[in-house]
Amino acid sequence: MKKDVFVTALLSAVLAAGAGVYFGRPYVEEMLAKQAADPVTEARIMANGDLLYHDLLYYSAEQAAGSYDFSENFTYVKPWLEQADLVLGDFEGTINPDYPLAGYPFFNTPEQVVQAIKEAGYDVVDLAHNHILDSGLEGVATTAQAFKDAGIEQIGVYPDQPRDQAPLVIREVNGIKIALLAYAYGFNGLEAGLSPEEYSATLSDLDLDKMEAEIKRAEKEADITIVMPQMGEEYRLEPTEEQVELYHKMVDWGADLVFGGHPHVPEPTETLEKDGESKFIIYSMGNFISNQRIESLDGLLNAEWTERGVLMDVEVKKKGDKAQITSVKAHPTWVSRVDKGTYSQEGFPQYSYQTLIIEDFLSGGRHANQLDPDTQARIEEAYQATNELLAIKWPK
Repeated sequence: MKKDVFVTALLSAVLAAGAGVYFGRPYVEEMLAKQAADPVTEARIMANGDLLYHDLLYYSAEQAAGSYDFSENFTYVKPWLEQADLVLGDFEGTINPDYPLAGYPFFNTPEQVVQAIKEAGYDVVDLAHNHILDSGLEGVATTAQAFKDAGIEQIGVYPDQPRDQAPLVIREVNGIKIALLAYAYGFNGLEAGLSPEEYSATLSDLDLDKMEAEIKRAEKEADITIVMPQMGEEYRLEPTEEQVELYHKMVDWGADLVFGGHPHVPEPTETLEKDGESKFIIYSMGNFISNQRIESLDGLLNAEWTERGVLMDVEVKKKGDKAQITSVKAHPTWVSRVDKGTYSQEGFPQYSYQTLIIEDFLSGGRHANQLDPDTQARIEEAYQATNELLAIKWPK
């Protein structure tokens, strides 16, 4: 029960029990009236980085009859997402039934992945990323439509209305209006196949004037503004100067939360003060599900970091017409890949890919003592290193 609801219920119970005589009935009635006139509402927001479906992930999800079941990817994530009022994810790829399935470098995933994402608890997906044109301009529309049909909102692309005419995506959660914006640094050169009109109308890039106008508009129309930008240097554990400069500008323009992505590894966080309030930036949330890991990227600098990610967990509160962030937490994650001993119809080995919320598997966690010693050591190192890297400093 939310705090304001609890207080109202308690005061009402005091009156109903006749105990108002002890507290002063006028005082209790005044408190109830004040509570009704100036309610406090809260919302819990969770967000994560790349849902990156390499070909081995969909080969591993392939069933005997040729369909796909991705639900096991979220077995350990779903109980967490169910606790949130709003869940955001970054889907990096496309869903285009008219194109062949493919992994890197042109991602196109089976449409059954959407159902698994929906059932896991996601409300909104960010589609502003460098792979959104991997199955052509039509792939932008089919990807957005696949999520729309499942009841999942999309940000960062504009398949129905031109960007300069489309309304902002604003979700009202427990009476709190939350604006959601997303931007991509580029599109792997595939934008060269679009006309200037198609590019400007459909894609959400890092045009400074457009971003400033949109974020300032969001600040006026919503209580909280969340921006999910995609930029930076892949596999780098520190933000670039360009990231820092731009994300600070976003806060200056009105962003309350900046959930960064693209580097495929986590990057540090930063808390900024603006107008007496704390704003939060995470420069990269890293991968949430993918086939990038030590085994598949042998020899790559920071390869172990590609299997590590973050589930951001933020609480916001609104009292009257003022909303602010009250709590920021990060739950380090790790992608488990276990050989199933079976093969896809194409002859590829199948694995069980599951994202673990690491604290669940530590001593005292709900899934403690379930992993083999080598894996346990690997996730414990990931947990400690990720927390040290993020270095969250949120005011109490």
